[in-house]
Amino acid sequence: MNSVPMASESRKRKRSVDGDASPSACPSSSAPASVSEDAAQEESGDTKGDDDGPDNESRLAVVAPKCEPRSDGDAYYKNLYARGLDFRQLALEDADFAAVLKKSGQLDFTDPVAFLQLTKSTLKRDFGLDIELPADRLCPPIPNRHNYILWLKELLDSSSYDRPGGRLSGIDIGTGASCIYPLLGCTQRPWEFIATDLDEKSLSYAAENVKRNGLKHRIRLVQRRVPEDPLIPLDELGVDSVDFVMTNPPFYESAEEMDRLASSKMRPPDSACTGAPVEMICDGGEVRFVGRMLAESLRLRHRVRWYTAMLGKLSSLEILVDGLRATEGLAANFAVAEFVQGTKTRRWAVAWSFGAMRPSQAAARAIPRLYWKKILPFETEAWIGSVAGEDATAAADRLDQLMRSLDLLSWDWEKGTLTGVGRTRQNVWGRTWRRRTARELAGTQTDADAAAASKDAELPVFGFEVSVVVAGGKGTVFCKWREGHYRGIFTSICGFIKTKLKAWGKNSSRFLEAERIPGPTEVKFEDLDG
Repeated sequence: MNSVPMASESRKRKRSVDGDASPSACPSSSAPASVSEDAAQEESGDTKGDDDGPDNESRLAVVAPKCEPRSDGDAYYKNLYARGLDFRQLALEDADFAAVLKKSGQLDFTDPVAFLQLTKSTLKRDFGLDIELPADRLCPPIPNRHNYILWLKELLDSSSYDRPGGRLSGIDIGTGASCIYPLLGCTQRPWEFIATDLDEKSLSYAAENVKRNGLKHRIRLVQRRVPEDPLIPLDELGVDSVDFVMTNPPFYESAEEMDRLASSKMRPPDSACTGAPVEMICDGGEVRFVGRMLAESLRLRHRVRWYTAMLGKLSSLEILVDGLRATEGLAANFAVAEFVQGTKTRRWAVAWSFGAMRPSQAAARAIPRLYWKKILPFETEAWIGSVAGEDATAAADRLDQLMRSLDLLSWDWEKGTLTGVGRTRQNVWGRTWRRRTARELAGTQTDADAAAASKDAELPVFGFEVSVVVAGGKGTVFCKWREGHYRGIFTSICGFIKTKLKAWGKNSSRFLEAERIPGPTEVKFEDLDG
């Protein structure tokens, strides 16, 4: 995957332990305690669920001293806001925030100065970033934006055989004055960005924010001339391909819709840090905006690994998933997510790819509600069954032997982690394959066999991962769909493994087959034996 051309590419980069260039996060001296986040949402007017509402929480900016690279990498960022934001703790660590926090421990979200300071102090403490914003541009809520980056990392990491954390390139459409997504992405990973926007004023602030954080060599800013310009102009940018495209598009179709929805949510239309119309309104709203991305992606195809967007309405997600399914299988490899901050604020995301690499269950089906089944993509992970803890190594050895006995293109087994990755072009565990192979060995191969063998070389690769996870006194067998376009072959190998392990453990009752789905990453297939 060709990287995005950057200015001063030859400049030496200071790397952190997990591959970042500076700046990196400054850790807090103590972990964030329980929430003031819910109170913050209530004060900002977020007193109702917003399943169909826009993001009317203004968006934020930042201040920060440079700090040493973190040594705990992704684990730190993954858990950063798991327990919400503790405003009192933040005030103890940051005098500027203490000056705007009420004695009650609450923040006045109608005060643009206080709201902006929350973002600055949060980014200063948690990411080591320093940005400034004009009063008339959107100010991004950091935990919400951070959730998008976390999901994007899981999506990219899990849909590649490469080691996670490598250098990737992406495009941020509508980066805004804060340039928040490129800044957060570059802080956490050695990524490079092209960040685009229509608004000249926003880009001028974005340029200053990139410069003050020492990231000019990794973030390239580009102004789109008119709204009708391509959203993903790879040829104009001189770029062959990128790893991802991301966007948080305007939610509103019109100023009237913006005022109506703001009123229905009992929040003033002119709340703190209200953005400019170019940031909040576009013809057709977020559905048409992301629909344009989908149309462009049908032309660009594999030049982008993952096309992604964050949405403010559940109804938008449902419409866009229908659009993906209407591409006649071209964009059947897709993912959906729900981001929940506190107890009230919800956002959604969608991603699609024309490639064969499948994301993890955590990325592809990151929506916990069973009644949303209609918008979920195919499962990518299956819980096959379990054995007693003392039998885990023996079960793993049996799996390794089983896979080595097959005519796979490749099989790599890591004994230390009890995990193996295999690739094949054909169902080499089925009866049809075994009979054909037997005829070939016996010299009784038919013309149909020869034609089938020739056709095999043209079939797409199917990749899978089998693992035995030891925890809680037992070993659980999982199978993951890593690569391929057809669900049937994944279902088939799950059934094959299950049948063989049942036979292996039959006499001693060692193997307990999966009968239901006890958790979000443990998936039942109705036709495992089919």
